[in-house]
Amino acid sequence: MDWTLLVVVGLVAGVLAGLFGIGGGVVIVPALVYVARMPLTSAIGTSLGALLLPVGALGAWSYYRSGQLEWRASLWVALGLFFGAWIGARLAQTIGDVSLRRLFAVLLVGVAVKMWMG
Repeated sequence: MDWTLLVVVGLVAGVLAGLFGIGGGVVIVPALVYVARMPLTSAIGTSLGALLLPVGALGAWSYYRSGQLEWRASLWVALGLFFGAWIGARLAQTIGDVSLRRLFAVLLVGVAVKMWMG
């Protein structure tokens, strides 16, 4: 797999994470599936592996400096993510690739409709 392609995926996801707070599920996973031709469960695992490191540290620091980061809320969300990612990973291993793709698409459409409608 071409490392430059993976760096570009990460760069685009990083820019979008800084702009909108998104990255892993909305940008990295689809990019790994459709651009890097990775199986969905591998793309999800790879995305989580990339996010394990403190990739948001510089973005969070920027928001902190402008008074727009609530540390306590971040820590509570991180606690939920810690256990939720483990539960979700276990579930994803039991769901077939086609069903997982469909569930993922429903999630993305649902979020898009909610954002559009306000």
